[in-house]
Amino acid sequence: MAAFVGYCVQSNFHFPWAMTLAGDSFPSTDLAPEAQWDAIPIQAKYQIILLAGFLEFWEETIGLRGGKHYMLGGRPGDYPSFQSFREDVHFILDLFDPFGFSKNMSEEKKATRLAMEINNGRLAMIGIFGFMAADVVPGSVPALANIATQYDGNIMSPFETSGSFFGL
Repeated sequence: MAAFVGYCVQSNFHFPWAMTLAGDSFPSTDLAPEAQWDAIPIQAKYQIILLAGFLEFWEETIGLRGGKHYMLGGRPGDYPSFQSFREDVHFILDLFDPFGFSKNMSEEKKATRLAMEINNGRLAMIGIFGFMAADVVPGSVPALANIATQYDGNIMSPFETSGSFFGL
């Protein structure tokens, strides 16, 4: 869902402050989101990928203390708490229900909301791939013909800057 929401937001808005310490501004909303990705510095791309990697690492290893992995009987979508990180390092809000609004919710309502979240995630995946297809292949998604911004780059090579995968 983050990809779909991010696509919609960055198509219409960018932060007014500088993106880098050198004073570079964020890429213009006149560019397609894929072209905006191409326009940010390689260090910014690595920061984004490292954050996503850390969150995956946390979910797969450290965050499972006392819990079960979703492939071994745990619940899909049940992201582990950052409680041990809060105790050992510093304060950080949990990604799921950071303010504890759902702790008094019935199990039936939680199950219904989980199903809604999974279905929303599926729709978001369809949506982001629809936008990407419409940007790369003109006319491939007729409903997006007037919305899509043409992108001529290689959408499947996000780090390509100098011909190599890592842009080095």
